[in-house]
Amino acid sequence: MPTYDYICKACSHEWELFQQMKAKPVRKCPDCGKLKAQRLIGTGAGILFKGSGFYQTDYRSSSYKKGAESDKKAKEESKTKAKEAKSSTESKTSSKSDSSGKSKAK
Repeated sequence: MPTYDYICKACSHEWELFQQMKAKPVRKCPDCGKLKAQRLIGTGAGILFKGSGFYQTDYRSSSYKKGAESDKKAKEESKTKAKEAKSSTESKTSSKSDSSGKSKAK
């Protein structure tokens, strides 16, 4: 159940009230008793973290992030080099085939 903020338009009294979401807004001010109370629009509920903790990787230092980025770039470069090497070996083996598309038998 949420906590709602109220203000009285007659006496400017402000208070909080813990009530169900489907409950109708209170109209009567507890201070002056007049029917001038109005529910205020709140900021909403805060985030509530429960559990044993958070991942260590969630809040890494900038030096760690730079190192991870350089590792990522190195992996991408090695993948492109491997693809180039594979395509060059494939082109060498395709040049050994005859005009009918079949490989020459030795």
